[in-house]
Amino acid sequence: MPVQLIGRTTDFCGKTLWELVGNLKNHGKDRIVIRQRFQRYPEPCFIKILKVGALPPEVFTSPKHAPIHSRKCMALVETTFRGKKDSRISQMDRSTYKTDFRLVPKDEEHKYLNWIDRPEVILPRTMELPPLLREIMVRNLRAKGQKVDTPPQMTIQYNKTGIKIYRVAEEGETPTIVPTISLGPPASPQLYTNVKPI
Repeated sequence: MPVQLIGRTTDFCGKTLWELVGNLKNHGKDRIVIRQRFQRYPEPCFIKILKVGALPPEVFTSPKHAPIHSRKCMALVETTFRGKKDSRISQMDRSTYKTDFRLVPKDEEHKYLNWIDRPEVILPRTMELPPLLREIMVRNLRAKGQKVDTPPQMTIQYNKTGIKIYRVAEEGETPTIVPTISLGPPASPQLYTNVKPI
C-alpha cells in the first residue's frame, strides 16, 4: 500500500546547522553552508561560518505529546544573498534549528566564491502616473492656468533595508529598467487582430 502523507507540506531539505558543524574540525570555521530555501534564486546565496557555539537545549512539552528536543546554536556568519556579500558580520541563532542547511563540499566551494557579478540593475527615481490619475492631474493643472508640456511623474518609494541587487539612479543617470503602467503584450494576440483603437 502506498504511503500517503497527511498534514502541512514543508520546503525544508537538509539538516540543522548544529548537526552539520558539530562534528567538523573547529566547528566548521570558514566552511560554506547553503539553505535550500534560497536556492530558488539564480544568483548564489550562501553563508560562510566564522564562529559557532552551542546554546543550552530547550525542551518543549505539550500535554498530548512526548517532549520535543530542539538543539539550537549561535553562529557568526558572513552572508551572501543573490551574489551580493553583506559587509557586516551577522549573528544567526533564530533559524539554526530548521532542517534546511546543507554543507558545501570543499571541492565545490569555488562555484560559490568565484561567481562573476551580473550587470548592475539601476532603477529610476520617478515613473508615470496611472492613466486616470494622470488625466485628473493634467485637468487640475490646466484649470489653474498652468501649461502642461510633459505628463506629471510620481516618485517611487523603494525598500532600502537589507541586501539589494539594485540601486536607485542618481541625478542625470540613465536607469537600466523603466517601469510602465500597462497591460503588456497580450497572451493571445490573434484575438485583437481586427480590433481598432479608440
